[in-house]
This record gives sequence, structure tokens and C-alpha cells, in this order.
Amino acid sequence: MGNADYECPRRVSIPPSKPFFNSLKSGLKETLFPDDPFRQFKNQSASRKLLLGLQYFVPILEWAPRYTFEFFKSDLLAGITIASLAVPQGISYANLANLPPILGLYSSFVPPLVYAMMGSSKDLAVGTVAVGSLLISSMLGKEVNPNENPKLYVQLALTATFFAGVFQASLGFLRLGFVVDFLSHATIVGFMGGAATVVCLQQLKGILGLVRFTHATDLQSVMRSVFSQTSQWRWESGVLGCCFLLFLLLTRYFSKKKATFFWINAMAPLTSVILGSVLVYFTDAERHGVQVIGQLKKGLNPPSLSELDFGSPYLMTAVKTGVIIGVIALAEGIAVGRSFAMFKNYHIDGNKEMVAFGMMNIAGSCTSCYLTAGPFSRSAVNFNAGCKTAVSNIVMATAVMITLLFLTPLFHYTPLVVLSSIIIAAMLGLIDYEAVIHLWKLDKFDFIVCMSAYVGVVFGSVEIGLVIAVTISLLRVLLSVARPRTFVLGNIPNSVTYRSIDQYPVAKSVPGVLILHIDAPIYFANASYLRERISRWIYEEEEKLKISGETGLQYVILDMSSVGSIDTSGISMFEEIKKVVDRRGLKLLLANPRSEVIKKLNNSKFIENIGQEWIYLTVAEAVAACNFMLHTCKSNPEVEYNSQDDNV
Repeated sequence: MGNADYECPRRVSIPPSKPFFNSLKSGLKETLFPDDPFRQFKNQSASRKLLLGLQYFVPILEWAPRYTFEFFKSDLLAGITIASLAVPQGISYANLANLPPILGLYSSFVPPLVYAMMGSSKDLAVGTVAVGSLLISSMLGKEVNPNENPKLYVQLALTATFFAGVFQASLGFLRLGFVVDFLSHATIVGFMGGAATVVCLQQLKGILGLVRFTHATDLQSVMRSVFSQTSQWRWESGVLGCCFLLFLLLTRYFSKKKATFFWINAMAPLTSVILGSVLVYFTDAERHGVQVIGQLKKGLNPPSLSELDFGSPYLMTAVKTGVIIGVIALAEGIAVGRSFAMFKNYHIDGNKEMVAFGMMNIAGSCTSCYLTAGPFSRSAVNFNAGCKTAVSNIVMATAVMITLLFLTPLFHYTPLVVLSSIIIAAMLGLIDYEAVIHLWKLDKFDFIVCMSAYVGVVFGSVEIGLVIAVTISLLRVLLSVARPRTFVLGNIPNSVTYRSIDQYPVAKSVPGVLILHIDAPIYFANASYLRERISRWIYEEEEKLKISGETGLQYVILDMSSVGSIDTSGISMFEEIKKVVDRRGLKLLLANPRSEVIKKLNNSKFIENIGQEWIYLTVAEAVAACNFMLHTCKSNPEVEYNSQDDNV
């Protein structure tokens, strides 16, 4: 490149400083309100703002005026379909949580009504969830035996549900939805798979007709409990359970084969309950060791505000359980809602969902309901049934209300083994082995996170599995911050584009110039590493050029296009790099520093130290300046000496 080709580069502008409180306000707005929910209130009258505010927190007020009879016909069919699934699942999951079966039905009445008013998803079907039920059973069961002290156990379950709701609503109101994002997709896949495995193992109690069974959830304890009671196994219960499990799996298989047969899979659990009850009633199987639900109380949810036990010595256990089940319920519910929203091309507000989940669990805890969320199986049936709005939840709640008022005596003869079969069939769908294979192919670290969660849940406990998975996920985040990538850039031939030499083998190094790209913000956590890594890059480049006999290294360009922010430790790191470069007789150049970075470098006097003329808008301009100096020095050796003298 000749001197005549060189054009004077544009100066990198330093943005004007903002007052501190303006910067703080802007930062908080971007952190807490990335979707800018207040934009709809601009230039509106007071009455209009009030209406918009009510519609924001109670979305049914926004879409109800546009509701049509055609929508109602679709929602009616979907609501009746999911009600047929909600009744047996509600009873089954309450049994899994070691709670009275009637609480499972109560939990499918009040919470869906609250969600229909406050939720933003059109497809989410609200109800009890297996993983939440398992967590309640394992965490509260360690402190209080549900068989020896059932009243206290129920009170703790309702109190934990209350705290879960408070925690969920608080996250929503405080716009802290990003907290849930720390449960990565890999973590959820592994945790759900492990929890599903544990739930299936726990159902061996019902399948084998065992009366006494361990409250522990780890594989070793469950297997020990099963095989230490071989004399107590009931073959009648085992045969009945295997038959119903086969029936449920076959209906799922045919429903997956042809989407129009979704209703077969949806009706299968209720059909199993009816057939099982009839079979037990006419064969008198109860006398032959087949356990049944027994009497269910008729009537709607009794108020339970007085049952919330805030003075219990086990209060902290209830709080801890509430926070954990609240996070898991949010992660599952929001993920399910967003996946179905993507199919129908509409948006779900995560913070609104948190408020809706929180309010429905707070209301539920005061009306004899335990934890509810948006289970995938029920929501998938709701979606396939053609629901249009959240009215399908209202229809389901109405059907459950009718069941509570008139039909509960019919469930007296429902065998527990059928409930175990229903749970196992539902849980097998949560073991997503295809997602695990995909993780292995795509990202080995995510695969390790997934399997750590799974192994922790199955061989330890649900809490251990969750802690292991979250810890490894956070470790990955910390490593990405503390050990950011840096790589050498080269010129793509016949262009002014500079890209990683590792990624683009055709990219050529510029003689006498080392171009380094820093791929992360620079903070106290990574400043020391970057100082050492950049120094090593310089040393390695000099050694390589010395061995090859090429032009010696003269300039080091730091491409800062990916450095979005910097702190005081990062600025100190640049000052130290500048000293390292100066000691080696090299020149340091910066390319494309971002607004926040250049502002802090200017305030710290580093710009004055390095010289404004050594900061460039692009890598191409920085390289052009280096080439110009190199060619100028070849023709006039005094230029380099004089330019260094001037900078001193």
C-alpha cells in the first residue's frame, strides 16, 4: 500500500457525559423494563391510562370485548377435553404429594379462574404438576410424616403454596423475571427427566400394592424399599397396573401417529378411572388387596386462610419449599406458554405470567389448593383441542365444579393402581431423550449440565439435582465472564474486512501488525486474565516472526467492537498493557471502542496517555495507519524516531 492511498481517518467521537441520575435511570429502565410497558400510556387521558393499567394487569378486560361465539365453541370443546384430563390427574398428583385426593380437584377449580383473568397465554391449561407435587412430598415429608400428622402436613403444604405465590408475584411486580433465566434449557431438561424417573419409581408402591414405602426419592432407597417387601407384592394390583399402563401408552402412541386423534389420549386417563372403578366395584377387588381412593368429600373448596401456619416451628421449611417449587413452576409454565405462543405467533409477557402465577397460588392457598402451574401435558391437549383463549380454563373449572358438587362419590372405588399408571404414563413423556441427544451433538457442556441434574435428582434428591445443575450453569456463566475469548484477526483477501484467522484460514496476517479481538466486556473478574493473555499473544507473535524471519512486530491493534462496557479494573489493565507494549518498543492502537468504553477511557485520562491519534473508528483504518507509518519509516527512518519523540 503506497502513501498516496492513505486517507486521514475519521476521529472517534467521545459522547457527552450524562448526569449520574439520568444514566442510572436509563440503566434501570433497560434492566427492568426492556419491553417498555409504559409506552402505551404516553399522551393518554387519565381515564384511558386507568383502563390501560387495568387491562395490563387483568388481560381479560382487554380481549373479552372482542370475544365471539365462534371462539366460545372452540374453547368449550377444549375446556371439556382438558377437564377429562384434569380430574384424574388432579387426584393422582395430590396422591403423589401425599395430600388428600380432594385437594387435587380443588386445585383445578379456583386457580384456573384466576389465571383466565390475569394470564397472557391463550393455550396454557392450569393445574397441579407432578414435579411440584414430588418436591412438596420430599421436602415437607422430611420434617413431618403425612401419615402420622396429616393436618400439620396439609397446613405446611398450603403455607408453602402461599409463599410460592408471594415469591412468584414479587418477581413479576419487581420485574425480576430474568432470575428464572438462570435455569437453562439443559438444566430444565435434566431436572425434569430426573424428577420424572423418580416419580415413576415412586409409583411402584401403587403398582405393587405396597402399604409401607420410603419417603426418600433417591434410587437406592426406592429399590431397597421395593425389594425388601417382596412378600407384600400383590399380583392382582401388578396385573391391573400393567394393563392400564399399556392402555395409556397405546392411546398416546396412536394420538402421536395422527394429530386428529388427540382426544383419544386426552380421554384415556378418565376412561381408565371409570373402567378401573367399575372393575373394582363388580369384582370386589378391594377385598383382594387392590387399594382404592375411598370417600371423597362433596362440595366446593372450603376457605383455608386460617390453615396457613405462620407460627409453625417448620415455617422456614415451608418458605424454602415455597421458593423452590415457585421457581420450578415458573420455569416450566413460562417455557410451555412461550412454546405454544410461538406456534400461534403471539407474545407472552414473562413478568405478567409471574404475577398471574403468583396471584393464582396465593388465592389457591386460601381456598384449599396446593401448588398449580401450567403442565405441558394438559396444555398440549388444550392446544390440540383448538382452544382460542383462556376461556377454556374457565370451562375446565366449571366442569371440575360440577364434579365437586355432584360426582365425587363416584370416585370411591377408583383403584390407586390406576392413578399410579396415569402418573407413570404422564411422566414418561417428560423424559426427553431426543433433547439429550441433541444437547450432546450441539454443546457438550450443556449435555454435562443436563446429565448432572438428572444424576443428582435420581441418585441424590430433587434439591441436590437442582443445586448441582444451577451451580454448574452459573459456573459456566462465570467462566465466560472471567475467561473471555481473544483471537487474532487477519485480512480477507481483496477486502477491508478483518476476521478470525482460526475461523477463516484464507485471512492473512498484516506484516508488522498484530490485531487482537476482545470478545467480552472488561471487568474486575477478567481484567487480570486479559492482561496476561494479551501479553502472551504479543510474546508468541514476536517469537513466531523471529523464527520465520519476517518483518518484526511494530504495532498492536485491539479491536474493541465487542467490548460493551468496562470498569476501573479494566482501565487499569489497559494502562498496564500500554506499559508492556512501550517496554517492547511497540505501539498500541485501539479500534472501534464503544460509547461507554471511550467515555470512561477519556475520563480516566487514558486517551490523553495513549494519544487521540492512535484510536481509530475501524480495524481497517487502524491497519491503514500502521501500513502508512511502516512505509513512511522505510523511506525516511527519522520519521518513526521523531514521532515517538513528539509523543513523549
